[in-house]
Amino acid sequence: MAADQAPLEFGGPLGAAALVLLLPTTMFHLILAASSGPARLLGPPPYLPGLEELWSPWALLLLLTWLGLQAALYLLPARKVAEGMELKDKNRLRYPINGFQALVLTALLVGLGVSAGLPLGALSKMLLPLAFATTLTCFIFSLLLYVRSLLAPASALAPGGNSGNPIYDFFLGRELNPRIGSFDFKYFCELRPGLIGWVLINLALLMQEAELRGTPSLAMWLVNGFQLLYVGDALWYEEAVLTTMDIIHDGLGFMLAFGDLAWVPFTYSLQAQFLLYHPQSLELPMALFICFINAIGYYIFRGANSQKNTFRKNPSDPSVAGLATIPTATGRQLLVSGWWGMVRHPNYLGDLIMALAWSLPCGVSHLLPYFYLLYFTALLVHREARDEQQCLQKYGRAWKEYCQRVPYRIVPYVY
Repeated sequence: MAADQAPLEFGGPLGAAALVLLLPTTMFHLILAASSGPARLLGPPPYLPGLEELWSPWALLLLLTWLGLQAALYLLPARKVAEGMELKDKNRLRYPINGFQALVLTALLVGLGVSAGLPLGALSKMLLPLAFATTLTCFIFSLLLYVRSLLAPASALAPGGNSGNPIYDFFLGRELNPRIGSFDFKYFCELRPGLIGWVLINLALLMQEAELRGTPSLAMWLVNGFQLLYVGDALWYEEAVLTTMDIIHDGLGFMLAFGDLAWVPFTYSLQAQFLLYHPQSLELPMALFICFINAIGYYIFRGANSQKNTFRKNPSDPSVAGLATIPTATGRQLLVSGWWGMVRHPNYLGDLIMALAWSLPCGVSHLLPYFYLLYFTALLVHREARDEQQCLQKYGRAWKEYCQRVPYRIVPYVY
């Protein structure tokens, strides 16, 4: 193992191979379960679809058209071009900040299509073949990325994705920033097709419910509104993704390709899928209470992220200048007050509170709509452990001091 190579994660090659199979299987199980009568999260799927139900050339054409549209919007002139973190070769890549612009233009195009008679609600009946086409595309895309990475110089490889084991490196991704010209594949996948596709699927499910029942339910409106706010926030603050582990540490392999392009739109829309087939009556007082929970989560999430991003850009900004910090050997300061003095990952706390609010409109009779909350809890706990390891390696004694002063990781007085 190279001296600068990160230790193997996810259980090494065996764990990576298992996840390559488990993640798509779980996604298909959730889609099938959401549309079935029992809607069971645990246990076998309601039935096993045949290839004729999974494969559709129209679904593949629709997917490729969607990816082409988002790629074209990516290449439009951006309101801002930002520089990423410094790379091994001391260079900084440049990224267009136009994700929110892509969301607005997509909404306008979809609106024009619907007004011209586009049957957007029919998309809800194509989720299975669309998910299959996306999964197939992700496998091919990840294989091409792996082959391409074999020709990349050592300076272009990700810290953890060049173990020498083909299965592990295929999953985690060998090349850190695969590009053709200025088109960055990882940055494109991270926030564009999957996130915008998520809200489009939600909207299609809402319109299909309106066709079936005359009007969308209050529960469906809440789920659509909450998740649109989340996606809009991510794209409005798109520049913040440049400092995340996905961009600065992980290569682009099957983990990110499948996660961004397939897992996000088809599993994060699970609550809306469930509500289409299992309508829930939601009284206004309960709806207001759920809105309050979501508002608390968003307030913590946005406040913590904004405070961190402001401090990174300008520690002298009046909004963060008075916060206590810990100096590090790298020359950077660790925030130890404000949101980041409450817990080590307050943004994760906000994320989990919002996840609860997204599930509550679905009632409490089924566990299935709460899959996102359960999964996201496991994901954030795992990601927090990865963050801790990275920060300990980077900041050493300063990080140990921070952990002593801020003992709780995500939930105050709990974890």
